[in-house]
Amino acid sequence: MSEGEFRDMTPHLDVKRGPQDVDESSDTHDTIDWLVKNIRNNNGRVGMWGISYPGFYTAAGVIDAHPALKCASPQAPISDWFIGDDFHHNGALYLPHAYRFFNGFGRPRPAPAIPTAPRNSEDPNWVDAYTFFLRIGPLANINEKYYKNDVAFWNEMTKHPNYDEFWQARNLRPHLKNIPPAIMTVGGWFDAEDLFGALNVYKSIETQSPGANNILVMGPWFHGGWSRSDGEFLGNVHFGSKTAEFYRENIEFPYFNYYLKDKGTPNLPEAYVFETGRNVWHKHDAWPPKEARPASIYFHANGGLSFDPPADDTGFDEYISDPDKPVPYINLQAPGMTREHMTEDQRFASTRTDVLVYQTAPLTSDVTFAGPVTSSLFVSTTATDSDFVVKLIDVYPDDYPDNKPNPAEIRMGGYQQLVRGELMRGRFRKSYERPEPFTPGKMDKIEYVMPDIYHTFRPGHRIMVQVQSSWFPLVDRNPQKFVDNIYAAKTSDFQKATERVYHSRGAGSHLKVNVLPNGTSAATGSTGAGAR
Repeated sequence: MSEGEFRDMTPHLDVKRGPQDVDESSDTHDTIDWLVKNIRNNNGRVGMWGISYPGFYTAAGVIDAHPALKCASPQAPISDWFIGDDFHHNGALYLPHAYRFFNGFGRPRPAPAIPTAPRNSEDPNWVDAYTFFLRIGPLANINEKYYKNDVAFWNEMTKHPNYDEFWQARNLRPHLKNIPPAIMTVGGWFDAEDLFGALNVYKSIETQSPGANNILVMGPWFHGGWSRSDGEFLGNVHFGSKTAEFYRENIEFPYFNYYLKDKGTPNLPEAYVFETGRNVWHKHDAWPPKEARPASIYFHANGGLSFDPPADDTGFDEYISDPDKPVPYINLQAPGMTREHMTEDQRFASTRTDVLVYQTAPLTSDVTFAGPVTSSLFVSTTATDSDFVVKLIDVYPDDYPDNKPNPAEIRMGGYQQLVRGELMRGRFRKSYERPEPFTPGKMDKIEYVMPDIYHTFRPGHRIMVQVQSSWFPLVDRNPQKFVDNIYAAKTSDFQKATERVYHSRGAGSHLKVNVLPNGTSAATGSTGAGAR
């Protein structure tokens, strides 16, 4: 009810010509100036922190910062709503997340808000999301049936299916330069919403403001889990200790206490990061760790996976992708996007005929990946557009013990834990600004970077990769017919396609990873509980 107009992801203005040119940076500067001059008993030092959207405000607020701003902690900050945060990943819509958010957040409020009534079975947010969104049909039906043109940003978003000026103006990363306050960016390895933002705000400041006091903290958390949980587990995966309590007591509190009150010495490294799989904290002087070495892990015939490239001159696997029967992202009913899907068991998917599965033999020693994972696929399709989803999975030994307690009676022997999953909307494989159709039947290359991981595959475990062309309803359905705007696609545009993934000598599909030498991660002065 305040005056003014709310703007989603307010574009940053590098040049401000007068008082009418405002953004989150200038608003933050003015707010801090007022606070230090008008609030009694302050010591002239200001700190900022925020999670998710407030993380974006925090990151934007450190640009051209007020002199009183001594430290800031963007936590799961939004940085780019088209490439990797929240509502789009590589141009594909994260459907239930966007629908839920804008169904509440995006509606106009011409009068003071009143408490909402309890949900009931007629509320579309309450039924199984897979069934609900499949019945909706093409995305245009959301507006027709439910939004009724009442959600301004949804209307605006659907007019911009490509990475045009609308989205580019809302990319904060290029503006993170010459940052004077100390910065501690915080994120969760299993954040379903803004993992991209945390990693890329840190990286952008590191590269564009090399003199900044800029550090990264990453733990095994869901979105905001470092603040809203004890951090001991997510879904069926346990992390051996209360990692969020450790962060709040040993990292966050000392950080602000030092910069705002000169108390203590935080002794924080460049990267304070948690290694999943072995479940230990590490202090590194760079991220990714300097010791990590690039390597590639290749797909092979008969579902093989190894660090050796394929030797066959020909080789491919294929499957039929049917948008009327898309691959589910979880093996249960849920009203929307679940945070637990980031570590969910993938056994249900590996049994489907429209999911390719590649895995190593049981490992004989630890294998630790630290840093980004790049999918490099050689593919063809009988359609003119297709998505390609890649999932990196840790397969537990058959005799792995069950969790205690175990009320859901989940068998952890053979559990296929998702470590990282990401997709590329095929039309954007060469350019987010200028999408291109596939030539049916012609082999093409798709390469994209998935968010960083820090995970050790233990002895007896297997490394697995799954490839598929739908991930529903987490991601909206690609009609698999190239259209100008998928938001405006018609029912008749949705068609089956035969997808091929190649694994030959000249077209070896693989993942590019950064591997820590054996023993490196064990010698970093870790704190935490180990894992089998």
